[in-house]
Amino acid sequence: MMRGQSFNAILAIVAKDMRTYYLKAPAISWGIVFPVTWILAFYLRHPSGFAELIPGLIAMTALFSTTAAEAVVINFELRLGALERLLLAPVRFSMVFLAKVLAGALFGLLMSAVVTIGVVLAMSIPVDIAQLFLIAILSLVSFAGLGAFLCVLVTEVFDAQTLLNFPRFVMIFLSGVVYPVSALPAPLQVFARFFPLTYTVEGLRSAFFAPQWNIVSLDLLALLGFTLFFLVLGMRRFSGRFE
Repeated sequence: MMRGQSFNAILAIVAKDMRTYYLKAPAISWGIVFPVTWILAFYLRHPSGFAELIPGLIAMTALFSTTAAEAVVINFELRLGALERLLLAPVRFSMVFLAKVLAGALFGLLMSAVVTIGVVLAMSIPVDIAQLFLIAILSLVSFAGLGAFLCVLVTEVFDAQTLLNFPRFVMIFLSGVVYPVSALPAPLQVFARFFPLTYTVEGLRSAFFAPQWNIVSLDLLALLGFTLFFLVLGMRRFSGRFE
């Protein structure tokens, strides 16, 4: 019975967040304009090599759409006290946190799907659908978990965005989005392995260019580890704010 109530509560919170925050013109327009701007910038800079950048662009879209959304939703509600009212319902703190993560992941899925489908159709690129789906789902939940965990460390939306910018921009430059990890100095290659985005880009490259399940299996295991790590830390921190 309690499991059924928790599941229904999670669905209700996800639906509420999507309706209240995500499925609004500003959020949708930002989610579309941001990746389109990056796509045009990369394409105009190097049209002949644009296909090689597609996995990185999809990964970056997933990263920014999920983490930016978490900052707005969690910290906006923390500031207004809306989360405190939500926690009066008969649902555990961890389930509320999980619902916030899933809502952010769902929004990231919508934005990433628009970019992925558009690019694949426009350039007629073959893709391993199974690998793409598995990598995308775990990546989105991992990124949303990271964003939610960092956001519950502060209260203000501005502070959350500032806190998020450091790992996001470090990952963009070290995780293979615009510059191959293999071309980095050896110490930075090791450092890059501590970021989930590295495994997302690697897995997406395999899905698009050379499907290899042995490599993707390792990427999936790494992303699963990051996902569980961020969820456990985030749930503990979130619960600690209200206990």
